[in-house]
Amino acid sequence: MVAIVLVAYFITRYPGWAIAITTILLAALGGGLFLRHRVIQARRMQFLAANAALEKVDLMTGPQFEQLVAERMIAEGFRRVQIRGGAGDGGVDITAVAPDGTRCAVQCKRYRKSVGAPAVRNFLGALANAFTGHTGVLITTGHFTRPARQEAIDARQPLLLVERDLLADWLTGRFALLPRRTSLDEGHELAT
Repeated sequence: MVAIVLVAYFITRYPGWAIAITTILLAALGGGLFLRHRVIQARRMQFLAANAALEKVDLMTGPQFEQLVAERMIAEGFRRVQIRGGAGDGGVDITAVAPDGTRCAVQCKRYRKSVGAPAVRNFLGALANAFTGHTGVLITTGHFTRPARQEAIDARQPLLLVERDLLADWLTGRFALLPRRTSLDEGHELAT
């Protein structure tokens, strides 16, 4: 209570100094938040660089792989990235919003073997039941069987399959998970 009275007295007695001190404090706070953001980004990039090799990914647990995928999505510009993996995740490990606004639901399969059609059908069921309107992304450290690929092609909703070779490209930044949509303000015109 005494502190509030002293601050109020100072503001009324020395308004110029109060404004100057407030400005300096706000600038320091803004600078501190900016530096914190840069440190977090640098750590994320170090983590991604250290774990981009498939040999390292192969040694990860399922939750570690989900964390790597989530960090890569954040680095690629996805927002509201949330790891949901574990019991009761509804068949989806990660939800996020792509830079273009597309809502995504991601299932991570850290498999040494191939991922078959039943896994794709289960994921499509989760998308249809609990994640309607989301673009599905099924990521594996293994490969997809031909029937699994056909299930994805025949799906009623968008489903992106990312298998081992494409995963390697994505982890190193040579592949974007979802293509960026161009807008008219980037110099493109509508075809007539």
